[in-house]
Amino acid sequence: MSLIDKLFEKSCWERFYEYKSGLRCSKRFKKELREFIDSEAYFTYKDAVISCSDLPLPSKSVISKMSSRKKRTVYKYPYEFNMVLKLLTYLTLRKYDHIYSPNLYSFRPGICAKDAISAICRTKDLHSLYSYKIDVSDYFNSIPVDKICSILDDTVTDDDKLLLFMKTLLREEKVISGDSIIIERKGIMAGTPIASFYADLYLKDLDQWFTDRGILYARYSDDIIVFAKDEDSINEYKKVILDHLKDKDLTVNPDKEVYGRPEDGFTFLGVEVKNGDIDIAPASVVKLKQKMRRKARALDRWRHREGLDGTKAAAAFIRIFNHKLLEVNEDSDLTWSLWFFPVITTSKRLHEIDLYAQELLRFLISGTHTKSRYNVRYEDLKALGYKSLVNEYYSFEKNS
Repeated sequence: MSLIDKLFEKSCWERFYEYKSGLRCSKRFKKELREFIDSEAYFTYKDAVISCSDLPLPSKSVISKMSSRKKRTVYKYPYEFNMVLKLLTYLTLRKYDHIYSPNLYSFRPGICAKDAISAICRTKDLHSLYSYKIDVSDYFNSIPVDKICSILDDTVTDDDKLLLFMKTLLREEKVISGDSIIIERKGIMAGTPIASFYADLYLKDLDQWFTDRGILYARYSDDIIVFAKDEDSINEYKKVILDHLKDKDLTVNPDKEVYGRPEDGFTFLGVEVKNGDIDIAPASVVKLKQKMRRKARALDRWRHREGLDGTKAAAAFIRIFNHKLLEVNEDSDLTWSLWFFPVITTSKRLHEIDLYAQELLRFLISGTHTKSRYNVRYEDLKALGYKSLVNEYYSFEKNS
């Protein structure tokens, strides 16, 4: 039976609901999924999906990246169609997981970022190895449609319906942008659920090259790191990676190309491994602080403009960052705390972030950067809902 046919079987949706209910995903998403299944809303686009005609167009939007001023382009389908794609992604990732090398860690069932770091850190004499890390520039939206379709032809050989559906989505050039329909190159469409399958698949051959040679290497979607015993070898591996990316019409983000000497440790997936400790990478901390500072300034302007008490602005700051850093959502594996807490072995940089957040909150409440801001006690912050990242981390550790 084709995976396309399974999209319209209630029993398949119930298994998907069971899976999602077992994760740290939000109550809101569980409720929405339950209502979606009970109302049989997955039949909304059945005829279009089966015939691969009159499929909805994706909407384009440009959003700010978490903890950064940088923008990224994402795409989203109508709600009912997007939910169908979530189930299809769930099924596809599981059916084809066996084709991947063990050094791929993104979007795979039962595998997460922690497994990548753990596998690397188990390596004997890791402290004596050189490293080379890169990030593929705009990976999802840069993948050429013709090349990913060719790879799909060689991969999805046992499900003609699925293959046709995937290629039809990828080859649709029209996109909704605001009130207009435009034509643009959109790659595998970051933001759409099924893009995760394509992202794993597109560089599968590169992963396999390093696996076949027993070389310490790891990839998480567009983040790649490789290790070697000497500089000559690391330069050789760099050439292999860059040549492969060039052949796939991809480029490297120059700001995220890093050579590491043994004494430097290494940074990967937002964490730093150095001197036996695993902590949040300094760059990740800086980006989060910048985000917090910009939000605090905006809230301070808001409360002055509206003539509000400083506690109103502080409470809003707390709600925003509790949600961004601690609360779960439908994509729970990408939640900030659930990304870092299972990986790090020290709370040093969490403490640094806590102190910075508390300073901003005292400023918002007191309206000053002078010593008088310390009249705002820690208990006052807690009363507004403030949660210490350090405390939340140790609570996570205790319950894991």
